[in-house]
Amino acid sequence: MKFILGKKIGMTEIFAADGKRMPVTLVQAGPCHVTQVKSKKSDGYAAVQFGFGDIAAKRIKKSQAKKPFANIKENRTDENDAAMNLGDKIDVTIFKEGDTVKVAGISKGKGFQGAVKRHGFGGRKSCTHGQKHELRNVGSVGMGGASIRKGRRMPGHMGVDRVTVKNLKIVKVDAQNNILAIKGAVPGNKGTLMEIRGE
Repeated sequence: MKFILGKKIGMTEIFAADGKRMPVTLVQAGPCHVTQVKSKKSDGYAAVQFGFGDIAAKRIKKSQAKKPFANIKENRTDENDAAMNLGDKIDVTIFKEGDTVKVAGISKGKGFQGAVKRHGFGGRKSCTHGQKHELRNVGSVGMGGASIRKGRRMPGHMGVDRVTVKNLKIVKVDAQNNILAIKGAVPGNKGTLMEIRGE
């Protein structure tokens, strides 16, 4: 089971052995600590819960006393997976260069957007015959008098969605500083919590 939590640092570029420029995202990954191990017998499903990120001692609440971490996430597992114990430490050394991973995070918020930007509408092609200010209009939304049905593509809030990007490759592992260099872009702003899973 390859799973680790991290925070997005930002994007940069590195040069491959053949001299080609490669865009990479740097992620501060781990160390994570196992805070709970769930089993089908006791919890109905098998999972391992991880804690990541420190909290200042004065900000730890009573309910967090046993799990004083800024972020807690769990990863579903198989009962046949290698057993993990409470308190085990996970760091970037579980990955190696060339590994394929999928990264999940919360995408950037873009506020309230029109239907053309939000859903990729083409807009109206003609700008004559009374089409003023209607080039980026939604157009017809259904029968007159009928309410707009759920699922209709309309203007609204865009972004801040959970997004998973698959088939990303790890280009470099910096075990000393707990940093992963992942080829390409991952969702979210700088500082966004990332879930990195091996494929």
